Amino acid sequence: MKLAIVTAYPPSKVTLNEYAYHLAKSFRQHEKVTELILLTDVTPEGKDINFTENGCKITVKECWKFNSYTNIINVTKAINKLQPNAILFNLQFMKFGDKKLAAALGLMLPLICKLKKIPTIVLLHNILEQVDLSSAGFTSNKLAQKIYNFIGTTLTKLILKADLVAVTMDKYVTTLEEKYKVTNVKMIPHGTFEIPEKPTHKLPNGPLKVMTFGKFGTYKKVESMIEAVVAVREKTGLDLEIVIAGTDNPNVPGYLANVKETYKHIPQINFTGYVEEIEVAPLFNDSAVVVFPYTSTTGSSGVLHQAGSYGKAVVMPNLGDLATLIEDEGYRGEFFEPESVSSLASAIETIVTNEAYRIQLGEANYSAATAYPMERITDMYISNFEEIIAKDSSFSKASAI
Repeated sequence: MKLAIVTAYPPSKVTLNEYAYHLAKSFRQHEKVTELILLTDVTPEGKDINFTENGCKITVKECWKFNSYTNIINVTKAINKLQPNAILFNLQFMKFGDKKLAAALGLMLPLICKLKKIPTIVLLHNILEQVDLSSAGFTSNKLAQKIYNFIGTTLTKLILKADLVAVTMDKYVTTLEEKYKVTNVKMIPHGTFEIPEKPTHKLPNGPLKVMTFGKFGTYKKVESMIEAVVAVREKTGLDLEIVIAGTDNPNVPGYLANVKETYKHIPQINFTGYVEEIEVAPLFNDSAVVVFPYTSTTGSSGVLHQAGSYGKAVVMPNLGDLATLIEDEGYRGEFFEPESVSSLASAIETIVTNEAYRIQLGEANYSAATAYPMERITDMYISNFEEIIAKDSSFSKASAI
């Protein structure tokens, strides 16, 4: 199979670029993939394809830009030139831009591929029906929310024209099937990026690191975490370091700089900035607990899967998607009530004051993470492409595996 993936890709800062890196790393080692084509966004620096593992030929074509109105044309031209046998879209609704028209035009691409008789799967990381538009940072205006929902419904109908739409949670399948009366939706788990050797759970000497990782400013806000850790310090006397790893959400530039200024009087806060791929393992390994200071969720959490792969205890908000993921995939953690600093402090305290419990949670999460390595996930996609091609005789012989 000559497989193309339409996605943002490192060193891009557009959402889902990290996920694409690990998809590509796994796909290029699959025995049925003869060439991997990455149809990516344009970045000043070269794309990170220096994998240490051997694999198939990999071709990178930078052919779209965030918020460009010509993405639909440029990506189609790249597809016509490179002629993949199958295409996977790594998407969420704001993938091609945060301007409505630019985003909408980009999301028409799966339909174009279907019309061109190319086997097409869309990996849709979130669905608008499960997003709280206000707390997720889109809009709190009721009229605007109705407009967003109308646009979202229209775009979802376009996306569902693909041969298959893969989502990462069972409840997303149910929601889409019931609302849109379709049968081409399937749950394929998020998967775990890396599966390190079984962790020792031994922490480095010095302060216990309470870490959060992501793009902050919309529904991911760190003020409550900082205040909660300060409260635990004062109550227990423990030496705790706050680690805020990641960058601003593109929609909220300057957020972390403002937080840093506001809390400059608080000792032992480390703002790491953007975390390079080689820095991810040390970041997790050195942390005692990983905190998710979210007020809403927009889909399955890649950070939770990473935390599990490194055997880390986690503190999570008592919110729908994360709670569902815990139940579906077997992760464990301490829950807190969103917006409540005291509830968050209590959850953190429960873990940092009980080493045996911290290790117990970490072991459970490692077990959950190892159940779905990326090799297993990419194999599911290949199997689904095979089924699509076998069912539809209209695909050209060139699409055969």
